[in-house]
Amino acid sequence: MAGQSRKWMILVATIWIQAFTGTNFDFSAYSSILKSALGISQVQLNYLAVASDLGKAFGWSSGLALLYLPLPLVLFIAAFMGLLGYGVQWLVLQNLLVLPYFVMFFLCLVAGCSICWFNTVCFVLCIRNFTVNRSLALSLTVGYNGVSPALYTLLARAVPLTSNALYLLLNALVPLAVSLLVLFPVIRQPSSSSDAAKQQQHHPHAVSHDEAHRDSLVFLLLYVLALLAGIYLLLLNNTLASAVPVARLLFAGALLMLAFPLFVPGVIYAREWANRTIYSGFRLTGSGFNLVDPEDLELHKELVGKENGPAAAAAYDDDEETGFCEKVLEGNRLSVLGEEHSAKMLVRRLDFWLYYLAYFCGGTVGLVYSNNLGQIAQSLGYAADTEALVTLFSACSFFGRLLSAAPDFVREKVYYARTGWLAIALTPMPIAFFLLATATGPKALQVGTGLVGLSSGFIFAAAVSITSELFGPNSFGVNHNILITNIPLGSLIYGSLAALLYDANGNSSGPRGTLSAEGAIVCMGRQCYRETFIWWGCICVLGLASSLTLLLRTRPVYNRFEYNRISTQLF
Repeated sequence: MAGQSRKWMILVATIWIQAFTGTNFDFSAYSSILKSALGISQVQLNYLAVASDLGKAFGWSSGLALLYLPLPLVLFIAAFMGLLGYGVQWLVLQNLLVLPYFVMFFLCLVAGCSICWFNTVCFVLCIRNFTVNRSLALSLTVGYNGVSPALYTLLARAVPLTSNALYLLLNALVPLAVSLLVLFPVIRQPSSSSDAAKQQQHHPHAVSHDEAHRDSLVFLLLYVLALLAGIYLLLLNNTLASAVPVARLLFAGALLMLAFPLFVPGVIYAREWANRTIYSGFRLTGSGFNLVDPEDLELHKELVGKENGPAAAAAYDDDEETGFCEKVLEGNRLSVLGEEHSAKMLVRRLDFWLYYLAYFCGGTVGLVYSNNLGQIAQSLGYAADTEALVTLFSACSFFGRLLSAAPDFVREKVYYARTGWLAIALTPMPIAFFLLATATGPKALQVGTGLVGLSSGFIFAAAVSITSELFGPNSFGVNHNILITNIPLGSLIYGSLAALLYDANGNSSGPRGTLSAEGAIVCMGRQCYRETFIWWGCICVLGLASSLTLLLRTRPVYNRFEYNRISTQLF
């Protein structure tokens, strides 16, 4: 029982780490003051945002460090990288240091790399401690990363300072403080969790049905609590009064919402104890909400090998085309779900590049939009609403990440290929950008921001499971790092496009004109981002088309897997 409670402590620790280390999402809150203080153009500001995203290209370094260093040390290296990257930037904005632009670029790179290291620590903790509901644990913790901007907005309002440069100071100090807070459960986890992992590795069915069901019930309640926390941050943060005592009270409430998951396992275990001792004749039955795990994949491979083209599988494979369409849909397609792919196999697989393009033209565009949200609000005359818009994007991204677990909770009643859910999640993105390009007023900006946040949040969280399912769970670490190389690439391309159009409109004469603040061009009016929104919308249409093609190519193998899974349960 102590070991069971310990793994839930680890889960709560990863929730806290993720909730306070999504520091790149609040870039829009201080980007305008950073641009003004440095006297740089919009293109140069975009390069700083690219530098933060470029840290993800060095994600492999955290995995390499874990091979030689203890996990708590890796956690604190991540915290100190953030302290250096954000802390020195804050000193520059306070006029305590004067640094050249290339040094600021390097500081943004270090800060972005720290986020990737934090993510790796959380992924490893979930993988080590949750073998049955591993993907649900990952989705839950990744989801909490989306509430970071809302939490930082509450905390910034709770501190009696008015400058938005405060965000940089908070980004530097808060992750370090949280690392200290979760140090105790992280230090205690290796010995017990590694023993459990070894036992389950040699005895894969050691986990009882009751235990699996109990864990699934815990996760269901944790997702409900997460939903309530997101609603709390969205509603109260938008109606927050400027009074510091009120902000502090609401921030304390947010911390309490984050602490609630600690009580859920205790309630579940107490209920189980009551069922065993008082109502021993009453038993709960049901299946766990598990994603595709390695054991299911191996069984699936064996069944597919023995079937040799069964009629039932053929019934699912109804996507027969002719000519060019047949080549696109049938050529080099996956034959079995969960097949392990090396890096060489991965880059030769058409399904991977369709998946890469869907992510590149979907979730990455949403991330670039969030980086530009400060300038978008300023150009439309809603600079005072920047914090509220950042909070709205954060909350909707959080809800989108939680929704990514919906396919697993409704799997027994409604089954659909996960690549199909990806296509559904991409659909609101082009709608949002075309709305922003054509509509006016604050409501259109809020609706568009909410749709982009919801869609991109779903994509970010769902990608973790899709990569594992399509290209193998054991190769996930390498393959997912290859996938997310599109983030810095997209940040550079899409951000540069927006910045060039912004500066071009800022330099041109117009009815509203332009303003110059300490040498920085400030563009005012709808023309500043209208063309950018149209371009981004067209790019998202391309991503949607790519995701639909991926769905048509992978739906038969998903359906065969589900057919085999149901068959094994029946017999």
